[in-house]
Amino acid sequence: MGNIAKRHKFILEQLKQDGYVKVQELSEKLEVSEVTIRKDLKYLESKKMLYRNHGSASSLSSIITDKHIDVKEKMQMEEKTRIAKAANSLLEPNDKIIIASGTTLLTFANEINVDHNITVITSSVKVSLTLCYNPNIEIVQLGGNMRKNSVSVIGHYAENILESLSCNKLFLGVDGIDLDYGLTTSDMSEARINQQMIDAAQKIIILTDSSKFGKRGFCKICDLNKIHHIITDTNAPAHIIDMLRERDIEVTLV
Repeated sequence: MGNIAKRHKFILEQLKQDGYVKVQELSEKLEVSEVTIRKDLKYLESKKMLYRNHGSASSLSSIITDKHIDVKEKMQMEEKTRIAKAANSLLEPNDKIIIASGTTLLTFANEINVDHNITVITSSVKVSLTLCYNPNIEIVQLGGNMRKNSVSVIGHYAENILESLSCNKLFLGVDGIDLDYGLTTSDMSEARINQQMIDAAQKIIILTDSSKFGKRGFCKICDLNKIHHIITDTNAPAHIIDMLRERDIEVTLV
């Protein structure tokens, strides 16, 4: 398809339909070179009609806005349960783990059923309340300012505690996973405490449903090279999963 306007219209229609487009697939469908497609995407990005990723592009509607935890709890419930069960299988005796805030992490806490001792450090008040009845789990509840949307703790008091800890694993939720931009969340203070959690843990495990791929939150948490393992559902975009595995990130699909 040699007509530039027609190519741009086709690209935007594909974005509206799928939420993302791949350079290679567009090149084949439109019968032009990948160089031409990259020029098209660069132009459309300059017009604020999309944003480019590595080998692909996503729609601007991929930018996440913050929602209250009570709303998010009702979304992708089956997927979150499968993810939580898979995460539960990673727990080992005497683990010292961090569980961040978020609905997938809360589902994970509900699925934890250990007959051996572990220690859980968490910013989430709901996670603490969920786990406090298990005699095998010692809980360290971080303190500080309450972020009401997530019913979790943020601020320098919590960050200071994390600076003095060294843990086996961090289980972290995100609002967006972007191949170029990395992991993001919708709140600046949440991003900051997530960064402190990453620094305090030896292994970083991301628990996220497939709706978060190709999306960006308002605030960056870290680059993808900081993480070791992602557990997500089978609806995750195959091309993104392939690229994550090429970067030596373990991906478990459930």
